[in-house]
Amino acid sequence: MNSNQSGTLYIVATPIGNLGDMVPRAVETLQSVSVIACEDTRHSKKLLDHFSIDKPCVAYHDHADKKSSYKILKRLGAGDDIALISDAGTPLISDPGYRLVSEARKQGYSVVPIPGACAAISALSVSGLPTDSFRFIGFLPAKSSSRKTSLVEFKAGTETIVCYEAPHRIVDTISDMIDVLGGDRPSFMAREMTKKFETYLHGSLAELLEQVSTDSNQQRGEIVLVVGGATGTTDLISVDAEKIISLLMKELPLTKAASVTAKITGGDKKQLYNLALSLQNK
Repeated sequence: MNSNQSGTLYIVATPIGNLGDMVPRAVETLQSVSVIACEDTRHSKKLLDHFSIDKPCVAYHDHADKKSSYKILKRLGAGDDIALISDAGTPLISDPGYRLVSEARKQGYSVVPIPGACAAISALSVSGLPTDSFRFIGFLPAKSSSRKTSLVEFKAGTETIVCYEAPHRIVDTISDMIDVLGGDRPSFMAREMTKKFETYLHGSLAELLEQVSTDSNQQRGEIVLVVGGATGTTDLISVDAEKIISLLMKELPLTKAASVTAKITGGDKKQLYNLALSLQNK
């Protein structure tokens, strides 16, 4: 509790699967606070019961009405310590909590992290791809056209890309990555980490697509994708190609613009056409 006698908001990481990954400090914190704010109280009950944590729980989601945030902030002001947990992993990493933390800090309350499991970092650490510079982009858009537009923004970057993806979209997402980033990009997919059926796939994006599309088991569960950044001449040509096709598509049909750009740069006509579609939808 800080000097003005208000409570502390603890951001508590929980396991992404295996309950043995719960850190002792997280258990102690959850046992000591006045209330636990959960993304889904029913989902969290299994975790809390396993560690004999018997504390009041309230549902909290960033997109819920403001009353839930107001009630939590009011309790902090009254001196109650509160823990925020998500369904799995570290809260706020593509999970609820940002707005609550932001408002708590604005009002001068102490916000303290209790570190633990994080799916993005866990996958990156075993991917074999560069870790000195990476970009976590959460979930890509659900629609293919919007997804490709987002990928265009990332394709020239040299940092490793890390993202989450829903199992029913994984094949389409990898296909879109190939169209925009190229099939040769080194990649890695972690699925169901720390759980019974965890699997790890690696290879080029083209090889990853073949593995996932021919095995329906790889289209289930929680998925993290890790993709290598742009390197070498091929990626530099792609940047030039984007500039060229952006100019040509203002004067020519997309098919013709892609064809001319392919002749100028030596790029793949299909990939350039998909790039033109993405640019057109911006």
